[in-house]
Amino acid sequence: MNLKTLETQKSPKAVKMDRKLQRGLLHLFLMIVSFIMLTPFLWMLSTSLKFPNEIFTYPPIWIPSKIRWENYFDAFNAVPFGRYYFNSILVALSVTCIVLLTSSLAAYAFSRLKFRGREILFITYLATLMIPFPVLLIPNFLIVREFGWHDTYAALILPPAFSAVATFLYRQAFRGIPPELDDAARIDGASSWRIWWNVIMPNAGPVTAALGIFTFLGNWNEFLWPLVVTNRAEMRTIPVGLSFFQGQYSVQWELLMSAAVIALLPIVVIYLFAQKWIIRGVTISGMGGR
Repeated sequence: MNLKTLETQKSPKAVKMDRKLQRGLLHLFLMIVSFIMLTPFLWMLSTSLKFPNEIFTYPPIWIPSKIRWENYFDAFNAVPFGRYYFNSILVALSVTCIVLLTSSLAAYAFSRLKFRGREILFITYLATLMIPFPVLLIPNFLIVREFGWHDTYAALILPPAFSAVATFLYRQAFRGIPPELDDAARIDGASSWRIWWNVIMPNAGPVTAALGIFTFLGNWNEFLWPLVVTNRAEMRTIPVGLSFFQGQYSVQWELLMSAAVIALLPIVVIYLFAQKWIIRGVTISGMGGR
């Protein structure tokens, strides 16, 4: 006897109560999982508001006896945190804009233009994804040094400004746009550049938004490459700057957690206001199982 047969033998009220119970248990399970996932963030927030002598007390103190807001001001004064913030915003926005521009143009060529060797070139381009970043670290550094870009914004922006992943996702989205729109635009005298800008890109808005968000967040959190190509304090980004709260013999945990909370705020705001764009972009681009 299957579940549907059992449900038909029950009264409608009993079936409704069972479904509410199942939904309530599911919500309870999701709330427990969410709390577990949020625990590190809550502990970071709690530590950022504590006095140093309360951080390692046992049993742990989640709510400080007295909230110390001065930790945030001390974090800003301990290092040039404002400069780190400016550098991170500049680098992340610049890389995002260049990635969206170059990837959309490359994807338009791979999906709409017909030329000899197109598929082979595209497969070769995607094959670069199999090369791990640590393998490329030294060659990229040598190239940057030969160009004289070391410890400059060019070194932080240009090497990560081209993405095979973004090109692939754009290509998947462009292939879902009816080619009849291109034909109609060409009949009206539009060039390939005009079709890309006025026909293709407006129909790929969700993908552009999702890729822009992912690219921005990825570069906002990037640590290894900025650490390698920068020496001066005024060129450091936030992830590199946070490491300087850790001394050789001690760590200023309250200041480190305060700085981490400040660094996390843009990411939280972006995720809160861009959830629907991320979901739509992932679905349209083909990452959702299409």
